[in-house]
Amino acid sequence: MDFDPQLIDQKATYKLLTGAVIPRPIGWISTISKDGIPNLAPFSFFNAVGEDPPHVMFSTVRPNNSNKDTLNNVLETGQFVVNMVVEEIVEKMNTTSQAVSPDINEFELAGLTPTPSVKVKAPRVLESPVNMECELVHHYTLEDSKHGGATIIVGRIVMFHVDESVLQDDFKINMETYKPVARLAGSNYSKLGEIFSIKRT
Repeated sequence: MDFDPQLIDQKATYKLLTGAVIPRPIGWISTISKDGIPNLAPFSFFNAVGEDPPHVMFSTVRPNNSNKDTLNNVLETGQFVVNMVVEEIVEKMNTTSQAVSPDINEFELAGLTPTPSVKVKAPRVLESPVNMECELVHHYTLEDSKHGGATIIVGRIVMFHVDESVLQDDFKINMETYKPVARLAGSNYSKLGEIFSIKRT
């Protein structure tokens, strides 16, 4: 069947996109406002985009043409931290997905421990085994939106933090101890399943 996204409603497009493009890594983004209030929220439109130098991207929707706190904070400070989500803290991540007022500290709301970063002002999630401190290099708001669209954020990683429990020799991440969680559609998530290897020819 064929579907023209200009001829179906936004909800249908969202279901097709998020149901087909799976699994998606979760960018758990921590920021801090210009007034010093920490913010923490998950984004499933997230990925790494290069290593020379290392960059990541995430995008945040703009419901009713209004920015989310994360976007406002990144644009005001030019900084953010990506905290990777693992099985042990997935419930706490879900707690931080709530829509709350800007004066609410999601670290406190979810019972998480903010810990200072090294090169950026935004705090890291201590319970996350991998954190990436980032500086904003580019942002772009999608054009021709009907409901506010989304803004893409590209950040350069300026510091990695990796817990020894998930790190192997030669900078390799141990999948058995890392246990990342990925986003599917609706309220569904996934763990790592069967892993197989194919050598490049």
